[in-house]
Amino acid sequence: MDITIRAVRPEEHGTLADITAQAYLGDGLLAFGESDEYLLELRDVARRAAEAEVLVAAGEDGRVLGGVTFVARGGTPWAGLARAGEAELAMLAVARGARRRGAGEALVRACVERAREVEGCARLVLSAQAAMRAAHRICDRVGFVRTPERDWQPVPGVTLCTYALPL
Repeated sequence: MDITIRAVRPEEHGTLADITAQAYLGDGLLAFGESDEYLLELRDVARRAAEAEVLVAAGEDGRVLGGVTFVARGGTPWAGLARAGEAELAMLAVARGARRRGAGEALVRACVERAREVEGCARLVLSAQAAMRAAHRICDRVGFVRTPERDWQPVPGVTLCTYALPL
């Protein structure tokens, strides 16, 4: 499959919001399902795009297959894990029908390239729930290493596994 990685367009915010919400809901990743407060953040692509960089994977026909949020510096909006000298990727989601075709890995690799372009950035970090097995496999393929000492809980009962890629 031919995949293009590019910045999300304003007219695609709704599409990416739906893809992201359905990925998290469909995979059972939200502790409170449809009433989970995090769902509001996942759906707010316009805000993410205004405060960070939101990338999409588009298919040959231009259709959005998935997306990711790239945060260039720790201590800024959308940086949940990143510290000084680190960039972060978050909210990686691929539409169910487009999975296992390389879109997720292409998005992660694009974030790696962007992190390498950030002056003073030494690492790219991310958090993933244990149930996000596809994300863990992508991390392994791309060269991320587990950093269990940085695992954290955004809400009680939800532990996020952390990874880092030295740049």
